Amino acid sequence: MILGRQWFIGFVLLCGLSQGAQALTATEFKSCIADLQERAATEGIASSVIESSLMQAKLSTRVLELDRRQPEFTTSFAQYFNTRVNNQRIEQGRRLLAEHHDLLQGLAVEYGIPPQYLVAFWGLETNFGSYFGRMAVLDSLATLACDTRRRDYFTGELMAALRIIEEGAITPDRMEGSWAGAMGHVQFMPSAFLRYAVDYDGDGRRDLWGSLPDAMASASYFLQQLGWETGSRWGREVRLPENFSYELASLNKPRALEEWAQLGVRRADGSALPVVEGMKASVLVPAGHRGPAFLVYHNFSVIMRWNRSEFYALAVGQLADRINGAGGLQQPPPEDAPRLHRDQVISLQTVLNEQGFDVGEADGILGPATRGALSQYQQSQGMVADGFPSAEVLTRLGVEFGE
Repeated sequence: MILGRQWFIGFVLLCGLSQGAQALTATEFKSCIADLQERAATEGIASSVIESSLMQAKLSTRVLELDRRQPEFTTSFAQYFNTRVNNQRIEQGRRLLAEHHDLLQGLAVEYGIPPQYLVAFWGLETNFGSYFGRMAVLDSLATLACDTRRRDYFTGELMAALRIIEEGAITPDRMEGSWAGAMGHVQFMPSAFLRYAVDYDGDGRRDLWGSLPDAMASASYFLQQLGWETGSRWGREVRLPENFSYELASLNKPRALEEWAQLGVRRADGSALPVVEGMKASVLVPAGHRGPAFLVYHNFSVIMRWNRSEFYALAVGQLADRINGAGGLQQPPPEDAPRLHRDQVISLQTVLNEQGFDVGEADGILGPATRGALSQYQQSQGMVADGFPSAEVLTRLGVEFGE
C-alpha cells in the first residue's frame, strides 16, 4: 500500500477492538456522513457523485476491528523474508518478466525503472494481481474518516476516492481494495492514485484494476518521482569482517563505499566491493550478527518511501534480484530467533530505560530507538553490539521470552 502504509504494515495480527476503544455507532456514522457530504460539496465534487457514492457508503465494523488490532508478536526477519521471497514467487515472477517483456522494457526506457523491480513490487503487493482485496473502498474510507483515530488522513483519502470516481476511472461498485483503502495491482491509496496513476494503454481511463499497462506505468512513474537513480542497485548482500563494529550498522549511519571497503566489508562471495566515487551506503543486519548483512544504497531509501519497513525493502530488493536470475542469500537468516510478545518488548524497553539506555516510551514496538539502546547496552557488556534481541541478551537482561 502506497502512502500512509507505515500505519498498516505488518505482521500476523489478532483481531478485536483494543481495550478502551469505543465503537462507532450507526447514529454517529450517519451524522458524520452528512458532514462529509457538506465537505465534498465545498471541495467541488459533483452532487451526482456524492449521491451515488458517498451517500451509499456503509459503516463497516470489520474495518474498525482491523484498524484497532495490535501486533501481539514480533515477526523475525527469517519468518518475514522466507514467506515473501520463496521459490513459487520467484518462479512466477520470472515467467511474468518474460511474458510482459515488451511492456516492461518500454517502461524502463521511459521511466528508468528496471523491469525486475516492477515485478517484485507487483508480487509483494498483490501476489501478481491475484488478490487486490475484497473490501468496498468507499465503505472502508468513510468508516475510517468517521472514526476519531486518524480522521483527517482518511477524510482526505475519501475525498480523493470520490474524485477518482468523478473522473470516470472506476464505478463505485467496482472500487474494491484493502480494508484501509489501497487499490489495484500495486495497491495505491486514492491520493497516490490522483498524483501518480497513468493511462498508459490510452483508453482514456487510469485503470489500476483491469489494466496491467496502467498499473505498471503508474508504479514506474511513482518510483521515478520518488527519486529512483537509474543504473544503480538497491543494495547487495555483503560479508562483514570478524572485527566489524556492529554499532555502525544502521540506516542512519551511511558512509562512502570507500570507507566500508577500508573497514573490510566485501561482497557476499568475498570479492572486493565496487567503489563508486561519492556514493554512500548503509549496512543493515536485520537478523543480528548471525544472519545476513546488507549494504544498501539510495534506491533502498526510495523503496522505503513506498513502504516504511526495512524488512519490506529488503524483500523487494532480493526478490527483484532473484527474478532477474541471481542466486539466494549466502548467509540465510537464522530461524531460531526469539519471537517476542508485545508485552515482552515492553519489558525489554522498560529494563533498558531503567538501566539508563534510553528507548523513549515503552510502546512494545521494536524500532530503531530500541535497537539503538540495545546496542549501547551490548557495548557496555562487551557483547556484539548488533542491537538484536537474541536469547543471550534477553536472558542477561532478565527479560522472559517465548510464547
